[in-house]
Amino acid sequence: MRLVALLVALMVAASACASDSPEASSESDLPETDASETDGSTEIDPAEPETDASEAETDGSAETDPVEAETSELTGDESMSEPSGQCATGNVAVSGSSTVEPISRRVAELYEQSCGDTVITVDGPGTSEGFNLFCSGATDVANASRVISEREISFCEEAGVEYIELQVALDGIAVVTSTNNAVECLSFADLYALLGGKSDGFARWSDANDLGVELGSTAAPYPEDELVISGPGRESGTYDMFIEIALERLGQEQEGEYGNIVRQDLVGTADDSVIIETIAGSDAGLGWVGSAIAKENADRVATVAVSEEPGGECVLPTLDTIANGTYPISRSLFIYVNTARATENPALVGFVDFYLGDGYRDAVTKAVGSSGYVELPAEQLVTTQQAWSAAKG
Repeated sequence: MRLVALLVALMVAASACASDSPEASSESDLPETDASETDGSTEIDPAEPETDASEAETDGSAETDPVEAETSELTGDESMSEPSGQCATGNVAVSGSSTVEPISRRVAELYEQSCGDTVITVDGPGTSEGFNLFCSGATDVANASRVISEREISFCEEAGVEYIELQVALDGIAVVTSTNNAVECLSFADLYALLGGKSDGFARWSDANDLGVELGSTAAPYPEDELVISGPGRESGTYDMFIEIALERLGQEQEGEYGNIVRQDLVGTADDSVIIETIAGSDAGLGWVGSAIAKENADRVATVAVSEEPGGECVLPTLDTIANGTYPISRSLFIYVNTARATENPALVGFVDFYLGDGYRDAVTKAVGSSGYVELPAEQLVTTQQAWSAAKG
Protein backbone atom coordinates (compact mmCIF):
# COMPACT_ATOMS: atom_id res chain seq x y z
CA MET A 1 0.00 0.00 0.00
CA ARG A 2 2.84 2.35 0.82
CA LEU A 3 4.30 1.64 -2.64
CA VAL A 4 1.00 2.51 -4.34
CA ALA A 5 0.67 5.76 -2.37
CA LEU A 6 4.22 6.75 -3.36
CA LEU A 7 3.49 6.16 -7.04
CA VAL A 8 0.32 8.28 -6.89
CA ALA A 9 2.20 11.14 -5.27
CA LEU A 10 4.86 11.07 -7.96
CA MET A 11 2.22 11.19 -10.74
CA VAL A 12 0.48 14.22 -9.17
CA ALA A 13 3.77 16.10 -8.90
CA ALA A 14 4.62 15.39 -12.54
CA SER A 15 1.23 16.67 -13.65
CA ALA A 16 1.68 19.92 -11.71
CA CYS A 17 5.08 20.56 -13.32
CA ALA A 18 3.67 19.98 -16.78
CA SER A 19 0.91 22.54 -16.20
CA ASP A 20 3.50 25.24 -15.31
CA SER A 21 5.61 24.70 -18.47
CA PRO A 22 5.47 27.50 -21.15
CA GLU A 23 5.12 24.90 -23.85
CA ALA A 24 1.79 23.92 -22.35
CA SER A 25 0.42 27.47 -22.45
CA SER A 26 -2.63 28.17 -24.61
CA GLU A 27 -2.16 29.59 -28.13
CA SER A 28 -3.94 32.78 -27.16
CA ASP A 29 -1.14 33.67 -24.75
CA LEU A 30 1.50 33.69 -27.50
CA PRO A 31 2.45 36.54 -29.80
CA GLU A 32 0.84 36.11 -33.25
CA THR A 33 4.21 35.96 -34.94
CA ASP A 34 5.24 33.00 -32.79
CA ALA A 35 2.01 31.25 -33.68
CA SER A 36 2.69 31.74 -37.35
CA GLU A 37 6.14 30.34 -37.02
CA THR A 38 4.85 27.16 -35.40
CA ASP A 39 3.18 26.02 -38.65
CA GLY A 40 5.89 27.28 -40.96
CA SER A 41 3.65 29.85 -42.78
CA THR A 42 4.78 33.44 -43.73
CA GLU A 43 2.18 36.03 -42.72
CA ILE A 44 2.26 39.86 -42.68
CA ASP A 45 2.02 41.17 -39.14
CA PRO A 46 -1.24 43.18 -39.07
CA ALA A 47 0.53 45.77 -36.94
CA GLU A 48 2.97 46.56 -39.77
CA PRO A 49 2.20 49.64 -41.97
CA GLU A 50 0.24 49.05 -45.19
CA THR A 51 3.13 50.46 -47.21
CA ASP A 52 5.19 47.38 -46.29
CA ALA A 53 2.54 45.17 -47.83
CA SER A 54 2.48 47.39 -50.90
CA GLU A 55 6.21 47.14 -51.26
CA ALA A 56 6.03 43.36 -50.98
CA GLU A 57 3.43 43.25 -53.76
CA THR A 58 5.39 45.58 -56.04
CA ASP A 59 8.78 43.97 -55.56
CA GLY A 60 10.00 46.80 -53.39
CA SER A 61 9.05 49.66 -55.73
CA ALA A 62 8.50 53.04 -54.05
CA GLU A 63 4.95 54.28 -53.67
CA THR A 64 4.12 57.38 -55.79
CA ASP A 65 3.76 60.54 -53.76
CA PRO A 66 0.18 61.88 -54.13
CA VAL A 67 1.42 65.41 -54.87
CA GLU A 68 3.78 64.17 -57.55
CA ALA A 69 1.03 62.02 -59.06
CA GLU A 70 -1.37 64.97 -59.22
CA THR A 71 1.26 67.27 -60.71
CA SER A 72 2.25 64.63 -63.25
CA GLU A 73 -1.36 64.45 -64.37
CA LEU A 74 -1.42 68.23 -64.75
CA THR A 75 1.74 68.41 -66.82
CA GLY A 76 1.11 65.52 -69.18
CA ASP A 77 4.34 64.03 -70.42
CA GLU A 78 6.57 65.89 -67.99
CA SER A 79 6.46 65.40 -64.23
CA MET A 80 7.16 68.31 -61.96
CA SER A 81 9.82 68.30 -59.30
CA GLU A 82 9.44 70.04 -55.97
CA PRO A 83 9.16 73.83 -56.33
CA SER A 84 12.50 75.51 -56.82
CA GLY A 85 11.45 78.16 -54.28
CA GLN A 86 10.72 77.62 -50.61
CA CYS A 87 7.07 77.11 -49.71
CA ALA A 88 5.81 79.76 -47.32
CA THR A 89 2.54 80.83 -45.80
CA GLY A 90 1.35 84.03 -47.44
CA ASN A 91 -0.63 85.73 -50.20
CA VAL A 92 0.46 86.86 -53.66
CA ALA A 93 -1.65 89.21 -55.83
CA VAL A 94 -1.13 89.18 -59.61
CA SER A 95 -3.00 91.36 -62.10
CA GLY A 96 -2.66 92.92 -65.55
CA SER A 97 -2.51 91.65 -69.11
CA SER A 98 -5.25 89.24 -70.20
CA THR A 99 -2.67 87.74 -72.57
CA VAL A 100 -0.19 86.91 -69.81
CA GLU A 101 -2.94 85.94 -67.36
CA PRO A 102 -3.20 82.28 -68.53
CA ILE A 103 0.54 81.78 -67.99
CA SER A 104 0.53 83.27 -64.50
CA ARG A 105 -2.65 81.41 -63.60
CA ARG A 106 -1.12 78.11 -64.72
CA VAL A 107 1.99 78.78 -62.62
CA ALA A 108 -0.22 79.60 -59.63
CA GLU A 109 -2.21 76.39 -59.99
CA LEU A 110 0.91 74.24 -60.23
CA TYR A 111 2.62 76.02 -57.35
CA GLU A 112 -0.37 75.70 -55.04
CA GLN A 113 -0.43 71.96 -55.67
CA SER A 114 2.81 71.68 -53.70
CA CYS A 115 2.60 74.80 -51.55
CA GLY A 116 -0.93 74.78 -50.23
CA ASP A 117 -0.24 77.49 -47.65
CA THR A 118 0.39 80.05 -50.40
CA VAL A 119 -2.73 81.73 -51.78
CA ILE A 120 -2.26 83.33 -55.21
CA THR A 121 -4.90 85.46 -56.92
CA VAL A 122 -4.61 86.16 -60.65
CA ASP A 123 -6.82 88.29 -62.89
CA GLY A 124 -6.55 90.05 -66.25
CA PRO A 125 -8.17 93.48 -66.54
CA GLY A 126 -5.51 94.59 -69.04
CA THR A 127 -1.90 95.75 -68.98
CA SER A 128 -2.67 99.43 -68.30
CA GLU A 129 -5.03 98.69 -65.43
CA GLY A 130 -2.53 96.15 -64.12
CA PHE A 131 0.16 98.84 -63.91
CA ASN A 132 -2.27 101.20 -62.17
CA LEU A 133 -2.90 98.58 -59.49
CA PHE A 134 0.78 97.63 -59.28
CA CYS A 135 2.11 101.18 -58.95
CA SER A 136 -0.50 102.01 -56.33
CA GLY A 137 0.71 99.05 -54.25
CA ALA A 138 -2.45 96.97 -54.64
CA THR A 139 -0.65 94.00 -56.24
CA ASP A 140 2.70 92.22 -55.99
CA VAL A 141 3.10 91.28 -59.65
CA ALA A 142 1.96 93.00 -62.85
CA ASN A 143 1.39 90.92 -65.99
CA ALA A 144 2.23 92.94 -69.09
CA SER A 145 2.09 92.38 -72.84
CA ARG A 146 4.19 95.50 -73.43
CA VAL A 147 6.93 97.34 -71.57
CA ILE A 148 5.96 99.82 -68.89
CA SER A 149 5.29 103.32 -70.25
CA GLU A 150 6.99 106.54 -69.17
CA ARG A 151 3.80 107.70 -67.46
CA GLU A 152 3.59 104.42 -65.54
CA ILE A 153 7.26 104.61 -64.58
CA SER A 154 6.62 108.06 -63.09
CA PHE A 155 3.56 106.78 -61.24
CA CYS A 156 5.57 103.94 -59.65
CA GLU A 157 8.42 106.31 -58.75
CA GLU A 158 6.07 108.78 -57.09
CA ALA A 159 4.48 105.97 -55.11
CA GLY A 160 7.86 104.57 -54.09
CA VAL A 161 7.27 101.24 -55.81
CA GLU A 162 10.51 99.59 -56.95
CA TYR A 163 10.31 96.71 -59.38
CA ILE A 164 12.14 94.34 -61.69
CA GLU A 165 11.04 93.71 -65.30
CA LEU A 166 11.20 90.02 -66.24
CA GLN A 167 10.61 88.77 -69.77
CA VAL A 168 8.75 85.45 -69.58
CA ALA A 169 7.59 84.47 -73.08
CA LEU A 170 7.07 85.44 -76.70
CA ASP A 171 3.73 85.82 -78.44
CA GLY A 172 2.19 87.00 -81.67
CA ILE A 173 -0.90 89.12 -82.16
CA ALA A 174 -3.25 87.24 -84.46
CA VAL A 175 -5.60 88.95 -86.89
CA VAL A 176 -8.82 86.94 -86.86
CA THR A 177 -11.93 86.81 -89.00
CA SER A 178 -15.01 84.64 -89.39
CA THR A 179 -14.48 81.10 -90.59
CA ASN A 180 -16.58 81.65 -93.71
CA ASN A 181 -14.72 84.81 -94.79
CA ALA A 182 -12.66 84.29 -97.96
CA VAL A 183 -9.94 86.77 -96.92
CA GLU A 184 -6.71 84.86 -96.21
CA CYS A 185 -3.99 87.54 -96.09
CA LEU A 186 -3.86 91.23 -95.16
CA SER A 187 -0.93 93.63 -95.26
CA PHE A 188 -0.32 96.48 -92.82
CA ALA A 189 -1.80 98.75 -95.52
CA ASP A 190 -5.00 96.67 -95.58
CA LEU A 191 -5.22 96.69 -91.80
CA TYR A 192 -4.87 100.47 -91.75
CA ALA A 193 -7.49 100.86 -94.50
CA LEU A 194 -9.95 98.81 -92.46
CA LEU A 195 -9.01 99.75 -88.90
CA GLY A 196 -7.01 102.99 -89.07
CA GLY A 197 -7.95 106.58 -88.33
CA LYS A 198 -9.32 107.22 -91.83
CA SER A 199 -11.76 104.32 -91.68
CA ASP A 200 -14.23 105.81 -89.19
CA GLY A 201 -17.76 104.99 -90.29
CA PHE A 202 -16.82 102.24 -92.75
CA ALA A 203 -19.69 99.78 -92.33
CA ARG A 204 -18.64 97.29 -95.02
CA TRP A 205 -15.29 95.90 -96.06
CA SER A 206 -15.80 97.40 -99.53
CA ASP A 207 -16.02 100.90 -98.03
CA ALA A 208 -12.23 100.70 -97.61
CA ASN A 209 -11.53 99.88 -101.27
CA ASP A 210 -10.40 103.36 -102.36
CA LEU A 211 -8.17 103.88 -99.31
CA GLY A 212 -6.69 100.41 -99.71
CA VAL A 213 -5.83 101.02 -103.35
CA GLU A 214 -4.35 104.42 -102.45
CA LEU A 215 -2.07 102.68 -99.94
CA GLY A 216 -0.95 100.12 -102.52
CA SER A 217 -3.07 97.16 -101.36
CA THR A 218 -2.98 94.03 -103.46
CA ALA A 219 -5.94 92.54 -101.55
CA ALA A 220 -8.49 95.21 -102.58
CA PRO A 221 -11.23 95.20 -103.66
CA TYR A 222 -12.48 93.81 -100.35
CA PRO A 223 -15.67 91.78 -99.82
CA GLU A 224 -19.08 93.46 -99.80
CA ASP A 225 -19.82 91.96 -96.37
CA GLU A 226 -20.64 93.95 -93.26
CA LEU A 227 -17.48 94.94 -91.38
CA VAL A 228 -18.00 93.83 -87.77
CA ILE A 229 -14.95 94.84 -85.73
CA SER A 230 -14.00 93.59 -82.29
CA GLY A 231 -10.69 94.05 -80.52
CA PRO A 232 -9.05 94.76 -77.17
CA GLY A 233 -9.86 97.93 -75.26
CA ARG A 234 -7.44 100.78 -74.70
CA GLU A 235 -6.49 99.36 -71.31
CA SER A 236 -4.99 96.33 -73.05
CA GLY A 237 -1.34 95.86 -73.96
CA THR A 238 -2.50 93.84 -76.97
CA TYR A 239 -4.35 96.95 -78.18
CA ASP A 240 -1.24 99.10 -77.69
CA MET A 241 1.16 96.70 -79.39
CA PHE A 242 -1.11 96.09 -82.39
CA ILE A 243 -1.51 99.83 -82.95
CA GLU A 244 2.22 100.41 -82.53
CA ILE A 245 3.36 97.60 -84.82
CA ALA A 246 0.66 97.42 -87.52
CA LEU A 247 -0.94 100.87 -87.73
CA GLU A 248 1.26 103.60 -86.28
CA ARG A 249 3.65 104.21 -89.21
CA LEU A 250 0.89 104.54 -91.80
CA GLY A 251 -1.29 106.46 -89.36
CA GLN A 252 1.36 109.11 -88.81
CA GLU A 253 1.96 109.35 -92.56
CA GLN A 254 -1.77 109.81 -93.20
CA GLU A 255 -2.88 111.81 -90.16
CA GLY A 256 0.30 113.42 -88.87
CA GLU A 257 2.01 112.82 -85.52
CA TYR A 258 -1.03 113.83 -83.47
CA GLY A 259 -3.75 112.40 -85.71
CA ASN A 260 -5.94 109.41 -84.99
CA ILE A 261 -4.02 106.18 -85.53
CA VAL A 262 -7.03 103.90 -85.04
CA ARG A 263 -10.69 104.40 -85.94
CA GLN A 264 -12.52 106.14 -83.13
CA ASP A 265 -15.74 104.13 -83.46
CA LEU A 266 -13.97 100.96 -82.32
CA VAL A 267 -15.58 99.57 -79.16
CA GLY A 268 -13.00 97.42 -77.43
CA THR A 269 -13.09 94.96 -74.54
CA ALA A 270 -10.60 93.49 -72.08
CA ASP A 271 -12.34 90.12 -72.34
CA ASP A 272 -10.82 87.95 -75.08
CA SER A 273 -13.83 85.63 -75.04
CA VAL A 274 -16.10 88.54 -76.04
CA ILE A 275 -13.85 89.30 -79.02
CA ILE A 276 -13.95 85.67 -80.15
CA GLU A 277 -17.72 85.51 -79.62
CA THR A 278 -18.30 88.64 -81.71
CA ILE A 279 -16.09 87.53 -84.61
CA ALA A 280 -17.47 84.00 -84.62
CA GLY A 281 -21.05 85.29 -84.62
CA SER A 282 -20.61 87.46 -87.74
CA ASP A 283 -20.31 86.63 -91.43
CA ALA A 284 -17.11 88.60 -91.95
CA GLY A 285 -15.88 89.96 -88.65
CA LEU A 286 -12.40 91.39 -88.13
CA GLY A 287 -10.37 91.75 -84.96
CA TRP A 288 -7.19 90.82 -83.14
CA VAL A 289 -6.19 88.77 -80.08
CA GLY A 290 -3.07 87.06 -78.76
CA SER A 291 -2.06 84.19 -81.03
CA ALA A 292 -2.45 81.61 -78.24
CA ILE A 293 -6.08 82.71 -77.80
CA ALA A 294 -6.64 82.42 -81.56
CA LYS A 295 -5.19 78.90 -81.59
CA GLU A 296 -7.38 77.84 -78.71
CA ASN A 297 -10.43 78.99 -80.71
CA ALA A 298 -9.33 77.75 -84.14
CA ASP A 299 -12.64 75.94 -84.58
CA ARG A 300 -14.56 79.20 -84.14
CA VAL A 301 -12.45 81.87 -85.87
CA ALA A 302 -9.96 81.89 -88.75
CA THR A 303 -6.50 83.39 -88.40
CA VAL A 304 -5.48 85.68 -91.26
CA ALA A 305 -1.90 85.63 -92.54
CA VAL A 306 -0.16 89.03 -92.41
CA SER A 307 2.45 90.72 -94.59
CA GLU A 308 4.29 93.86 -93.59
CA GLU A 309 4.16 95.33 -97.08
CA PRO A 310 1.53 94.99 -99.83
CA GLY A 311 2.44 92.02 -101.99
CA GLY A 312 4.91 90.77 -99.39
CA GLU A 313 5.12 87.27 -97.95
CA CYS A 314 1.99 86.28 -96.06
CA VAL A 315 2.95 84.73 -92.72
CA LEU A 316 0.76 83.00 -90.16
CA PRO A 317 1.59 83.22 -86.45
CA THR A 318 3.12 79.88 -85.41
CA LEU A 319 5.55 78.90 -82.68
CA ASP A 320 8.38 78.97 -85.24
CA THR A 321 7.48 82.23 -87.02
CA ILE A 322 7.00 84.03 -83.70
CA ALA A 323 10.25 82.66 -82.28
CA ASN A 324 12.32 83.60 -85.34
CA GLY A 325 10.60 86.96 -85.82
CA THR A 326 9.30 86.35 -89.33
CA TYR A 327 5.71 86.90 -88.22
CA PRO A 328 5.32 90.70 -88.47
CA ILE A 329 3.23 91.21 -85.30
CA SER A 330 5.36 89.46 -82.68
CA ARG A 331 6.12 90.73 -79.17
CA SER A 332 7.57 89.88 -75.77
CA LEU A 333 5.53 89.17 -72.64
CA PHE A 334 6.58 90.27 -69.14
CA ILE A 335 5.91 90.17 -65.45
CA TYR A 336 6.92 93.06 -63.17
CA VAL A 337 7.67 92.16 -59.55
CA ASN A 338 7.64 94.54 -56.58
CA THR A 339 11.16 94.02 -55.20
CA ALA A 340 10.46 95.59 -51.79
CA ARG A 341 7.59 93.15 -51.30
CA ALA A 342 9.91 90.32 -52.26
CA THR A 343 12.17 91.10 -49.30
CA GLU A 344 9.15 90.99 -46.96
CA ASN A 345 7.08 88.16 -48.43
CA PRO A 346 8.75 84.72 -48.80
CA ALA A 347 5.62 83.46 -50.57
CA LEU A 348 6.21 85.99 -53.37
CA VAL A 349 9.84 84.89 -53.74
CA GLY A 350 8.82 81.23 -53.83
CA PHE A 351 6.18 81.92 -56.49
CA VAL A 352 8.51 83.83 -58.80
CA ASP A 353 11.30 81.27 -58.27
CA PHE A 354 8.87 78.58 -59.39
CA TYR A 355 7.59 80.75 -62.28
CA LEU A 356 11.10 80.99 -63.74
CA GLY A 357 12.23 77.53 -62.61
CA ASP A 358 10.35 74.26 -62.26
CA GLY A 359 7.01 75.64 -63.41
CA TYR A 360 8.24 77.62 -66.41
CA ARG A 361 8.06 75.24 -69.34
CA ASP A 362 4.75 73.67 -68.40
CA ALA A 363 3.09 77.02 -67.78
CA VAL A 364 4.27 78.68 -70.99
CA THR A 365 3.60 75.76 -73.34
CA LYS A 366 0.30 74.62 -71.81
CA ALA A 367 -1.22 77.83 -70.46
CA VAL A 368 -4.00 77.78 -73.06
CA GLY A 369 -4.97 74.16 -73.63
CA SER A 370 -2.34 72.54 -75.82
CA SER A 371 -1.66 75.76 -77.76
CA GLY A 372 0.58 77.62 -75.41
CA TYR A 373 2.95 80.50 -76.01
CA VAL A 374 6.52 80.56 -77.25
CA GLU A 375 9.23 79.80 -74.70
CA LEU A 376 12.14 82.16 -74.42
CA PRO A 377 15.33 80.91 -76.07
CA ALA A 378 17.60 79.33 -73.45
CA GLU A 379 19.99 82.27 -73.25
CA GLN A 380 17.11 84.76 -72.78
CA LEU A 381 15.60 82.64 -70.03
CA VAL A 382 18.96 82.53 -68.26
CA THR A 383 19.16 86.32 -68.50
CA THR A 384 15.71 86.62 -66.92
CA GLN A 385 16.61 84.18 -64.15
CA GLN A 386 19.84 86.04 -63.40
CA ALA A 387 18.02 89.38 -63.27
CA TRP A 388 15.53 87.97 -60.76
CA SER A 389 18.27 86.35 -58.68
CA ALA A 390 20.07 89.69 -58.38
CA ALA A 391 16.87 91.62 -57.63
CA LYS A 392 15.58 89.38 -54.84
CA GLY A 393 18.94 89.51 -53.02
